[in-house]
Amino acid sequence: MPNSLKLSNGALATLLAALAMLGPFSIDTYLPAFPAIQASLHASAIEVQQTLTAYMLSFAVMTLWHGALSDAFGRRNVILVALAIFAVASFGCASAHSIHYLWGFRILQGVSAGAGMVVGRAIIRDLYAGAPAERLLSLVTMIFSIAPAIAPILGGWVVTYFSWRSIFLILFAYTLVLLWACYKHLPESLPLEKRQPFSAEFLWESYRNVFKSPLFHLKAGTVACNFAGLFLYVSAAPAFITQHLKLGPDQFGWQFIPSVGGIFLGALAANRLAGKITVWKQVSIGFVFLVGASICNVMFHAIWPPMLPWSVAPLFFYCFGMSMVAPGATLLVLDLFPTIRGIVASCQSAMLTLLGAVVAGVVAPALDHSALALALGQLGFALAGMLLWFTGRAYWRSMTAQKQNAWETIG
Repeated sequence: MPNSLKLSNGALATLLAALAMLGPFSIDTYLPAFPAIQASLHASAIEVQQTLTAYMLSFAVMTLWHGALSDAFGRRNVILVALAIFAVASFGCASAHSIHYLWGFRILQGVSAGAGMVVGRAIIRDLYAGAPAERLLSLVTMIFSIAPAIAPILGGWVVTYFSWRSIFLILFAYTLVLLWACYKHLPESLPLEKRQPFSAEFLWESYRNVFKSPLFHLKAGTVACNFAGLFLYVSAAPAFITQHLKLGPDQFGWQFIPSVGGIFLGALAANRLAGKITVWKQVSIGFVFLVGASICNVMFHAIWPPMLPWSVAPLFFYCFGMSMVAPGATLLVLDLFPTIRGIVASCQSAMLTLLGAVVAGVVAPALDHSALALALGQLGFALAGMLLWFTGRAYWRSMTAQKQNAWETIG
């Protein structure tokens, strides 16, 4: 079989990270091209902005299904089909002759781009548990963090020297290479005897159990709110970079390199700490960086106008804290329902992406008029994430105490 060769941890992490990179590549590479797309397709600024919203909404809806499909038909099969669809959609985006066609193909990209991220987490949890799973997940995050750093820089270069359509042709070529690599090397981590039925009754019961779980909402909401604080700046990047910092379309690296540096080093710290301290302590340390960076960001922009490097420095520490929180919190979410991890991963990704779509379509346009407003928005998301996390911890302790009392009563 093409996938019979067992991959090392590093090779598996690289392949799963490359799959997860489709998401940021689909967003960050074309952000510098917004003015060029607007001029080429004779569209308004809000119509171009809605290509991002259309992508995010379709991404969020479909992530609810990637995991369920992989629970029923296998992890590898779902990823291969999704990659084929994404390749077609990318070529369609490059060929679009109107903003409405671009909307349609962006929706098709959103439908398929999330499979690697969702199913990849399920693959890790299928193959590993405990500290090894946390280490591998943080390693994937470290490799994955390359994408948000190089994507806007690459997009800026391409739109400066070529055409915005070339951005989507590069995505098309990247997807073809990834499709070949996954066909040859991606293992199937879910054997036939562990697969779940793809029936309306089973799916309804599974989704109902996940979404009625308070712990799921509290723990998954923690990760989603933390990410929303970062994605606020990603969505507002065209305004933040060009209007507030007065930089050009080829200088998006000023915002994205500090962010990605924080993601990489935070994931490295999480990797080194896995198994040495508890998840609860690691996440608490992460929130010190998250909230502290957000407060410093607000204080600076309340006093001074936007300027380099002080306007982007807090993003480094915010992303460092976010990456320390994410691996442990994500594994705790997946372990809530061990027999349907694919569906749980889908539900978690859908929550994160749906919030991201709201941020891109509503929050960022409402706040990107002011650097201080953006800083306040990020602080709000960081505080919401921290509140959800500590509420979840208190709820879990209460449930544990109740179960212990019940066993003692029975005994």
